[in-house]
Amino acid sequence: MSLGDIGKILPSELYTTELEQEMPMSFSFVLTHLYQPLIGVEAIVLYQTLFTESQLNNSSDRQTHHGLMTYLGLPLDRIYRARRRLEAIGLLQTFEQYDEDGKLYHYVLHIPHTGRSFFANDFLSHLLYHQLGSTRYKQVKSLFTRTDENRQDKKETTATFEEVFRLAKVMPHDSIVSKDSTHKIPIERSIDFQWLEQILKQRMLPVEKILTEQNRETMIQMAAAYNLTDQEIEKALLWAITEENELNISEFKAACTDFIQTSRKASIQITEKPLKAFIATEASAKPKTKEEQLIERLETISPKQLLEDLADGKAASTQDLKIVSDVMTSQGLNAGVMNVLLHYVLLKTDMKLSKNYLETIASHWARKNVKTVRQAMTLAKSENKKYQQWKNKPKTTSKRNFTTNKKDIVPDWYKNRNQSTIKKSVSNELDREKQATEADELLNNYLKQQANQE
Repeated sequence: MSLGDIGKILPSELYTTELEQEMPMSFSFVLTHLYQPLIGVEAIVLYQTLFTESQLNNSSDRQTHHGLMTYLGLPLDRIYRARRRLEAIGLLQTFEQYDEDGKLYHYVLHIPHTGRSFFANDFLSHLLYHQLGSTRYKQVKSLFTRTDENRQDKKETTATFEEVFRLAKVMPHDSIVSKDSTHKIPIERSIDFQWLEQILKQRMLPVEKILTEQNRETMIQMAAAYNLTDQEIEKALLWAITEENELNISEFKAACTDFIQTSRKASIQITEKPLKAFIATEASAKPKTKEEQLIERLETISPKQLLEDLADGKAASTQDLKIVSDVMTSQGLNAGVMNVLLHYVLLKTDMKLSKNYLETIASHWARKNVKTVRQAMTLAKSENKKYQQWKNKPKTTSKRNFTTNKKDIVPDWYKNRNQSTIKKSVSNELDREKQATEADELLNNYLKQQANQE
């Protein structure tokens, strides 16, 4: 479970689906045996579902993500991760826009590689090799790259275009549009080719002949697949240059393979990176008030991190994470709003995580269409008395070892959390004043700590 993905898409948000090109009949076979080992079954099922929707509906027909959840039987956080895998492997492009209905996603499906083109792609074929292992990889490759063994004894007499047809006028080259049938995989890995050019020039080697566009693309793919440094790419490049001053691609690939077999990279596995925290404000724009600092903090951390911060660094329990996940998914709350809700409830219930209390307030915020941290904080302050009454209803709690000695994120409502119209004893009044003072100190210490870390 990844709480960082919860709230990235809401069930009520709409999407449209478009198929960029006609799908070949064998695409399901390719998806199952070549793509599924790399991106997982959930991503493949999502792709196939979007594909069938593109056939049944027009590209302008809008669907809700709630319907997608029903079809797939998956929560939105897992659908979101599956979508990201499809994007990363080059099978899907995602576009976003806002209109009168709110946020709208437009999904553009790209056809998968054919079997032959998949294995001709160095990046994909090497990933599959390390995912399946040598034996299974060879079996799968033989299924998709079969050729007639009897062809080697035959002479090809296929007619060429020029032998059959005669063109009345040569067409300008610019009028012919050549487009790759598959969407390229977005690879962030880059190579310092200027540095490689200097290396080749120092050795009096022809740069243009060696670093062709196709060779550059192959080098980037190999560097990304094997996580090679520029220095390792340089060694492999120099090793694979022939006497004719050309790059032998087979030798270059073999040299790259040698690096991973003799170094720390002996085992290549496909793992997903954690999502980077999104900061809405520019890095240079420092928050001016404590409230702005608090809002920024709640917007950029995950609920899991918040729970661990409040528990003095102790790992969040599976039970707590499940409660948070259930509430966020059922009510459609994003991570920032959920952070405000968690903080409010924990402070109101003496650091006990009450699921019923969470759900009650969450459903109220969902009806109020709360989308931002600031909206959630404002509503929590204005509805404080009402929420206090809800707290007294029967509830189930998940008790954790949270500590109030941690330098925590403490919002303004903490100081007033025990206000009541009922007259209290003098001792209780003193306790509240003491707690409010401690809360101020905790907030100041926490903000100082965050400033020092930055």
